[in-house]
Amino acid sequence: MKWVTLRELLAFDEGGVLRLLLAPTGQDVGFDGVIIGDEGPARLCTNRVVLSIGISVEEAAGRDAAAVVVRPDDSGLDEALRTADQYGMALLARAEWADWDDVATLLRSALAYAEAGRGDRMADATAGGGLAALASVVAEFTGGSITIEDTQFRVIAHSATGPGADDLRRETILGGRVPDWRVEELRRSGLLRTLWSSGEVIHRPADGDTPERLIIAIRSGREMLGSIWAAADGRALSENAASALARAAEVAVPYLLQHRLRESGARRREEHALRGLLGGDGDVSTHAWSLGLSPGMRCAVVVAEHDGPEGQAADRVMGAVALQAASFRTAARVLREAGRVTVLLPVGEGEEQEVPALMRELDLLAASMPGAGAVWVGGGGVVSSPLRAPESREEAGLVVRVLRDRAARAPQGDAEGRRALVGEVDSAVAVLRVLDVVRPVWELGGGAIHDLVRTDLAAGGELVRSIAVYLEESGDVPRAARRLVLHPNTLRYRLRRSRERFGVDLDDPDTRLLVALAVRLVDGLWPTGQS
Repeated sequence: MKWVTLRELLAFDEGGVLRLLLAPTGQDVGFDGVIIGDEGPARLCTNRVVLSIGISVEEAAGRDAAAVVVRPDDSGLDEALRTADQYGMALLARAEWADWDDVATLLRSALAYAEAGRGDRMADATAGGGLAALASVVAEFTGGSITIEDTQFRVIAHSATGPGADDLRRETILGGRVPDWRVEELRRSGLLRTLWSSGEVIHRPADGDTPERLIIAIRSGREMLGSIWAAADGRALSENAASALARAAEVAVPYLLQHRLRESGARRREEHALRGLLGGDGDVSTHAWSLGLSPGMRCAVVVAEHDGPEGQAADRVMGAVALQAASFRTAARVLREAGRVTVLLPVGEGEEQEVPALMRELDLLAASMPGAGAVWVGGGGVVSSPLRAPESREEAGLVVRVLRDRAARAPQGDAEGRRALVGEVDSAVAVLRVLDVVRPVWELGGGAIHDLVRTDLAAGGELVRSIAVYLEESGDVPRAARRLVLHPNTLRYRLRRSRERFGVDLDDPDTRLLVALAVRLVDGLWPTGQS
């Protein structure tokens, strides 16, 4: 195993997964392995970096650890710093947006990066130049034109394009990725299946205007990282092209790992900043700056929620919704969570209609997907700055709750639309705000109304549901009875029972107000699609 210094690790960590807190003996202290948490009291940690999962900094130091990584919010940080200084041990903290898997992957990748590609001309020529240097060196060894691609067929490095380059190579390099039609062609031909499953160099003969190509997958263990393509542009490939390409795939591994870490880190940092901005957590100004949003940018938040349990269908539809939102406008920021997609949409002067336009696209997409279930789409108001995005996000979330509630209370087959702007349901949103404030008071209270609600719900909720519809219909017994599919006299009997058994007088205005609030606060009162 290659020895990696702390200085080399921090240089490799382009994504900022780790932050150095203390290095008492300098940054040239090295490590040659990783230990995740407590692996038993007898396990020494000499020359290892220890992730402090279930193990204290003091214990790791006592086992001769080279360095320890702690959580960013570790409450015992001051004591950890004193311990690390006492033992002469390096101390690092993981980034707020990162998790322990990110840290372990970074450390192992740094070790692989340091170990790979030592002792031959290709590796030595590539050292310090990255994938661009590797592509140039491989082109020299193979006599062909080289592209190095990730698993999404995006070109992340290529050699110089000569005058004999075919049109496909030019289109791929100019577009930054393999054209979709070409990917589909490779998929139909079975070449991609062979590439994903083989560790050997694949030969693709010349075909018409398409020159001969050699391809090999780049793998770290069983994990597919990307591929290298060598094209015979205007001249034959060298006799040793296949062996050179195989060696290049080995040398490319740590570079592809670093590329993946960099992309993953950028994505995780953006998710962390967007989640913090939308939730009003932490320094929202810093979150906005991290997302590249100016303080004076007008914006609105749109929330789409799936109605139903998690599963493949829900995951499929919400994945499609997230992609549609991201493609609606390049400046849109999209946060996907379980069963929910939240979109922060910039809104310029005179562009207020962009919000309902986005909502309409998301609604139509979700409705067009078979077996997807309902997706509710709520739009918050336009605010003057990203720093006020939490206000718009809260409104959008309340709109979704209104739509769900209305659908649950509507007669079957008579549900309203599945999208709305806050201004279209402002009264209902105001009621939800009141209910959220009143709920703790209700849950701590007692009396006749509490007795009625709790007793009847335990028996199925028939009386409470009847009272709720009666109040919604402003005391009109015939109309309420029709909604409940009852004879009017049956409803009148139930209403009398509320007074005779529980002492709840629905003719009293204060009692009606309390009962109306109580039935709205009861979860699960309305079976979906019924009244």
